[in-house]
Amino acid sequence: IGAVNTIVNTDGFLKAYNTDVIAVASLLGSHNVDPSLPFLLRGSGGMAAAVAGAFFDAGFSQGMIIARNEETGRALAERYEYAWAPEVGNLRAPILVNVTPIGMAGGEESEELSYPQEAIAEAQVVFDVVAMPVETPLIRAARAAGKEVIHGGEVIALQAAEQFRLYTGVELTPEEVEEAEAQAN
Repeated sequence: IGAVNTIVNTDGFLKAYNTDVIAVASLLGSHNVDPSLPFLLRGSGGMAAAVAGAFFDAGFSQGMIIARNEETGRALAERYEYAWAPEVGNLRAPILVNVTPIGMAGGEESEELSYPQEAIAEAQVVFDVVAMPVETPLIRAARAAGKEVIHGGEVIALQAAEQFRLYTGVELTPEEVEEAEAQAN
């Protein structure tokens, strides 16, 4: 995917991983997100590459990358044969994914929605990778609209559990992962 977040040294041999891809793939499966559904993915940085890669690997073929940066947005879209658009505008899809700092605590857009209310109303699943706070404006709006949500607390707990496994060889139990996720809240 062009992004690494974990390197393991085994007897002098370095192997690179992206545990964000592993976490997102796991969440798509555990939330039973249908790969035949189209999705909008807002963002084009390293985490967006991880999310797009996980969606692609899970069989999602109808994706739209939304990124203001045309160079990185188009490049990410082309890598996975998805479409690209510079803004959300009137675009709608059953799955909405935010991989931008919109809604992140401490940022200038911390209280903004990354998708318009109309898009949220038409969606089935809303996925926001922002973990601070877990209850972003997008997640709050999606919950209020009765949508299936996947939040950043789930992502960081799973990717950290995978990093722990890679570094130590110890696999955390689902209960330990849930406890870590609760700490993110």
